[in-house]
Amino acid sequence: MERQQKYTNYRYINYMREGVATLKLLPKSEFISNKSVNIEKRNTVPSVTPTKFPVYTRTQFLKDKCAKSKYEDKPVKTTKNFIGKSCYNLGEKGSGFRPRAAVQDFNTLRRECLSTGSLFEDPEFPASDSSLYFSRRPDRYIEWKRPMEIVDNPQLFVEGFSRFDVQQGELGDCWLLAAVANLTMDSNLFFQVVPEDQSFEENYAGIFHFRFWQYGRWVDVVIDDRLPTYHGELLYLRSAESNEFWSALLEKAYAKLHGSYEALKGGTTCEAMEDFTGGVTEMYQMDDTPPNLFSILLKAYERNSLMGCSIEPDPNILEAETPQGLIRGHAYSITRVKYVEIQTPNQYGRIPLLRLRNPWGNEAEWNGPWSDQSPEWRFIPDHEKEELGLTFDMDGEFWMSFQDFTRYFTQLEICNLNPDSLTEDDLNAGKKKWEMSVFEGEWVRGVTAGGCRNFLETFWHNPQYRITLEYPDEDDDKCTVIVALMQKNRRAQRRMGAECLTIGFAIYALENPDRLPKPLDINFFKYNASIARSPAFINLREVTCRFKLPPGVYCIVPSTFDPNEEGEFLLRIFSENKNNMEENDDEVGIGQVDDRIIIPKGDNEHGDGGKVQDDPEQDRNAEKVREFFRKLAGDDMEVDWMELKEILDFAMRKELPKSARRSEASAPESVQGNGSFIDTLISLLCGIVCNNEQYNKTVETNNQGFSKDVCRSMVAMLDVDHSGKLGFEEFRTLWNDIKKWRAVFKLYNKDESGYLSAFELRQALNSAGYRLNNHILNILVHRYGTKDGMITFDDYIMCAVRLKTMIDIFRERDPDLTNTATFTMEEWIEKTLYS
Repeated sequence: MERQQKYTNYRYINYMREGVATLKLLPKSEFISNKSVNIEKRNTVPSVTPTKFPVYTRTQFLKDKCAKSKYEDKPVKTTKNFIGKSCYNLGEKGSGFRPRAAVQDFNTLRRECLSTGSLFEDPEFPASDSSLYFSRRPDRYIEWKRPMEIVDNPQLFVEGFSRFDVQQGELGDCWLLAAVANLTMDSNLFFQVVPEDQSFEENYAGIFHFRFWQYGRWVDVVIDDRLPTYHGELLYLRSAESNEFWSALLEKAYAKLHGSYEALKGGTTCEAMEDFTGGVTEMYQMDDTPPNLFSILLKAYERNSLMGCSIEPDPNILEAETPQGLIRGHAYSITRVKYVEIQTPNQYGRIPLLRLRNPWGNEAEWNGPWSDQSPEWRFIPDHEKEELGLTFDMDGEFWMSFQDFTRYFTQLEICNLNPDSLTEDDLNAGKKKWEMSVFEGEWVRGVTAGGCRNFLETFWHNPQYRITLEYPDEDDDKCTVIVALMQKNRRAQRRMGAECLTIGFAIYALENPDRLPKPLDINFFKYNASIARSPAFINLREVTCRFKLPPGVYCIVPSTFDPNEEGEFLLRIFSENKNNMEENDDEVGIGQVDDRIIIPKGDNEHGDGGKVQDDPEQDRNAEKVREFFRKLAGDDMEVDWMELKEILDFAMRKELPKSARRSEASAPESVQGNGSFIDTLISLLCGIVCNNEQYNKTVETNNQGFSKDVCRSMVAMLDVDHSGKLGFEEFRTLWNDIKKWRAVFKLYNKDESGYLSAFELRQALNSAGYRLNNHILNILVHRYGTKDGMITFDDYIMCAVRLKTMIDIFRERDPDLTNTATFTMEEWIEKTLYS
């Protein structure tokens, strides 16, 4: 694995030099003992300051447009299912984005503008300073203008689209520009991002839209065409043709997606390429490549992957030409990868060749072996030349050997496309597709944010994913696996001070998976080292690594470097053959109660028959308890939530009495006048029912008592007839549950702070007999936890009450334990509202 771990697919040194990322390296081996581990930490390199580069009125434009033609409400291509899947409007339910205002639909908005004769003005991304910067104000006056106010004849495209339509402005987003240039090389991918149903001529209304892949979904982003200018010229991305605007509008839509233009400062080409294609990008340095690189390229070509390469630029000369005819700092695309038959007078065999294209499409081509008209081609059989479609035109396309490719080029990028990106024609032409598994998850403080393996005590709390690899690659006895861990929405949150978390992952082999706990516990990680992992934790949006693994079962653990760092993530697995991936987590339901918890006899079964220990001292005071309860509840022998609160607040107060005696001075305010008598009843009741010393330890309720919501939920949990009250038997059942939950709380509240950490919450609820997965735990902590991820006693009881209630409701409708239940709308609303 040491050799595999070298190929990180990231130019770490370049990222650090550019101030994009900070590395945090794990030690080469994981220690089983408790010895300390030294971690190399490096300071972030200072950001690079971006280099600065140096009519027609709206009324007249609209007047001319109206004179030429009237609005024609023609059918246009829908934004739905343009690649076989739904494309959500930004902010629409299911898009993964919260709506900022009303959800914007391009066709609806354009139709409204055309019918009223107005130009669209986007209220969600206004022509103001807030759309430019989130950290400061502009240092000069920026004027927003529509293309018709900048040039006489604005066009979306001028003679098609090409990489020359992408020229950088003052914004430090060259990473985005490089990806846009690559996008122009594939028309199918290009029109996925830039829809064809818009222009400055037909049905122009000052509104445009673009599509981006965002964390597993395609999102349609609507903008107006007002662009930031200075002295009448575009401030940011522009085309070489002054009247062509698709690239500037694309940049604006991408800025809106992330909140502002400033949010685009600093990034990687991989990030943008993935947002344009939905693929997974790998990057290699040619001086440090895996031995099977040509095989990687060959399989990438078979799967329609986008491949590009370049040579380290000369800092003194822009796009300097090498003696071999190659251009430094210039992006080349790889258009063919093939073993070619070669036949010489002395030998016959195959040679690995690549076909490259210079996007300039001119005579600037490779002039070495296998270039156009080179003598090597005479050793290629005619049928092979015909299959290659070999031509020797000055078109910027040329062949070269794999050996020369690795010698002269310095960087390689491979964007492995999402399986959905391949069309039926591609598959019929023999193209293959990746098998992909995708899971969304989150790191929540104190619950699932366990940090890296250096923090053994919390590492096992991280989300875990089990993957089964059954079939090796066609030409190998191992399985190719690409693991891509992406953190979500960090760029859009930069205005709130959020930067990328330092992330990575580890892979563990599971020898006997059926015998292992779900999730894997601390003991597993204490005695088992990872068999593969990301070689460094880094604060980039995505960490990607390629591995060769034997068929088997593995567990992938994604994590942040430090514990308690919160964030959402997307985990994607690409493999050549089908993989089976699932969350390695508990199934939600009822389990065994911890045998350290003692339940009185008569209530010694937990729903599914799980036996627990009998109380050594049987309750011989049932009649006394009933009599005291009657005096407290009245003739109807029922208590409402307010009376229940009095009982519980007294029983669970910080100083629980050892006897039934209590001074009148401490009587609850709600029972003034008759406080002494009521207190005596409550004390006797609690002392009789709660007669085990284990439950007489103090519990902190912060002098507030139980909240009314908790008490109401307790009543609802056992109130079968929906009267809002509990009878004596229902009260006893409730009290036994509370005693159990309280004993569990005391078991884990070892510091007697009155709080449980969220890490302890899972163990506490397990001890109480409830099995929960990470999704439910995350929800519980979001709902009931403090900002620091702590759970008060009151909120812990509420968690237990709601869990028991919902499980009981479900199991009532699932008597055969099929894990499914059916409710009518009325029943569902009734059950959920009154709980």
